[in-house]
Amino acid sequence: MLSTMQDAPLLISGILRHGQVVYGDSLVVTVTADGYRQASFAEVAARAEQLAKALGRLGIGDSDRVGTFMWNDQEHLEAYLAVPSMGAVLHTLNIRLFPEQLAYVVNHAEDKVVIVDASVAPLFARVRADCPTVEHVIVVGQGSTEGLGETLAYEDLVGAEEPGCDWPEFDERQAAAMCYTSGTTGNPKGVVYSHRSTWLHSFAGTAANGVGATEGDRVLAIVPMFHANAWGMPYTAFLAGTDLIMPERFLQAEPLSRVFREQRPTLSLGVPTIWNDLLRYSQTNEVDLSSVRMLTAGGAAVPRALMEAYRDKFGVEMIQGWGMTETSPVCALSRAPKGTPADEEMDWRVKAGRVVAGVQLRITDEDGTVLPNDGEAIGEFEVKGPWITGAYFGDPSPDRFRDGWLRTGDIGTLDGQGYMTISDRTKDVIKSGGEWISSVELENEVMAFPGVFEAAVIGVPDPRWDERPLAVIVLAEGAEADPQALVEFLTPRVAKWWLPERWAFVDELPKTSVGKFDKKGLRVLVAEKTIVIVETGTATRG
Repeated sequence: MLSTMQDAPLLISGILRHGQVVYGDSLVVTVTADGYRQASFAEVAARAEQLAKALGRLGIGDSDRVGTFMWNDQEHLEAYLAVPSMGAVLHTLNIRLFPEQLAYVVNHAEDKVVIVDASVAPLFARVRADCPTVEHVIVVGQGSTEGLGETLAYEDLVGAEEPGCDWPEFDERQAAAMCYTSGTTGNPKGVVYSHRSTWLHSFAGTAANGVGATEGDRVLAIVPMFHANAWGMPYTAFLAGTDLIMPERFLQAEPLSRVFREQRPTLSLGVPTIWNDLLRYSQTNEVDLSSVRMLTAGGAAVPRALMEAYRDKFGVEMIQGWGMTETSPVCALSRAPKGTPADEEMDWRVKAGRVVAGVQLRITDEDGTVLPNDGEAIGEFEVKGPWITGAYFGDPSPDRFRDGWLRTGDIGTLDGQGYMTISDRTKDVIKSGGEWISSVELENEVMAFPGVFEAAVIGVPDPRWDERPLAVIVLAEGAEADPQALVEFLTPRVAKWWLPERWAFVDELPKTSVGKFDKKGLRVLVAEKTIVIVETGTATRG
C-alpha cells in the first residue's frame, strides 16, 4: 500500500525559494576591511537567479562542476544556492591546499568554471596552467588577475542578467555539491552530496536537539564554506531565516571580537583553535560575547579547559560536535541528557557528542566484529545514514567501507544513550608496551595546565616500549617552560604510564588546512630534529 502524499523532490531550489519568499528580509552581512556590506535574503536569491543564468550562458549545464575558491562571503552563498539549483554541481575548493593538491582536485572533479575571490586569486594563479578542464575563471571583487589568463568579472556577469528563474526539477538524489577531504595522507578524496542529503542535513540544523537555528538568531559562520559545507549552516540559515554574518578573510581574534561586539551574533561555529585565539586575546582586550547563546566547536577535540573558560569568563555555552567531510558533516552534538545536575553537565559536553536523529553509529574491532554500546568497549566508529557518503568520487577505496557502513578512522567508546567518546584517530593512537595511550585525552589534560596555550601529543620511537608520548607545547604569554611542573600537574590526572618523559616547547604548532593540529607535519619536524626535545625521566609501569 502506497501513501497518498504528494511526491515532491527535495531540491536546493526549494531551500532558495523558501528563504527568498518567507524570510526575504533576513540579512546576509559580509565583513569588509572598513566595515560591513549587507543584502537581504530576497536580494541574495535574486542574484543567485542571475548567476545561474550567466553560468548557463557560459555553457554550464546538467551535472557540470563549478568550483569556488572563496572566503565566507555573500557571493559564495549566491553560488551555494545558484549552482545546485540549476542542476550543476558546486565544488568548494580549499584555499589552503598545497598547489599540487589543489590542481589534483580541480582536475579530478573536472571543474569547467571556477569562481575566485580577488584576494586569493594569486593562489589560484599558481595552478591555473595545470587545470585544462577549466574553461572560465570568474573573479569576485578587485585585485590582480595576473597568471589567470582571460577572466570574467562576477558583477558584470550577474548584472547582465534579469532576476527570476524557472528552476528545473530532477531526481533529488542527483549531485548537488562536492568537497574533497583535506588529504593529510595520499590524495584528497571526493565526497558528493545529493540534494536530498543536503535537505535532510539542513533540517537537522533547525532541530532543538541540534543548534536550533531560528529566525530570531544571527549566526557568525567562522567555519569555512570550503570545508564540509560550513557544517551545513548556509542552507540551514536559508531554511530558518537566520541572519548570516560572513567574516570573509577577517578570522583573527581582533576583527572577530569587533564583529561580536558590533553585529551581536547569537550563534557561532568555529574550530577550537579559533576559540583558543579569541580567549587568549581576551586576556588583554575586552571581548563582548553577551549576545551569544551558544558556540559550537568541532573539527578537532575540544579541551575541557577551553569550554570551562568560556563558561566561567563569558557565561557562554560551548557545544562540541563531531563529523567529517564524508558525513555532511554533523553526526553528533554534546548536549547533556535530561536530569543532569548543572555541576555535571561538563562531564557530558567533553564527549564527542550524542548521535543525532538520522544517523546510526556503531563500534567495531579490527576484525569487524560489532562491539557492545556499553561505554567501555573500545573500537573504531562506523556510521551510516542518509547524509553519509557510501563511496568516494572516482575512487572505490573499499577499505573505508564495511557492509554499507563508513569506517571513520576514529576510535573510542559508545554508550547505551548514544554518546561517543573519542580516544584517538587510528593513525595517532600511541601504542606503548602493548597498551594504548590516547593522544587526544593527554592533549586535553596538558592544555588544562594554566601556562599552556596549545599542545599536541604524538608517539615517538622508544627502544623499550616501542612508542612513548612526546608533548609539543605552545606556552601562554609570560609562562615558563617547566616540564617537571607539568609532570606534577598531570600525575593525579592520568595513568602513571601515560606521563610523558619527552617535552618540546615551540612558538607555533603546524596546522592542517582546516585548523587541526598537523601531527603528520609534526612527526616530520621531529624526524628532521628541528624541534628540541627535553627529557624528564624514564617511563615506568604501575
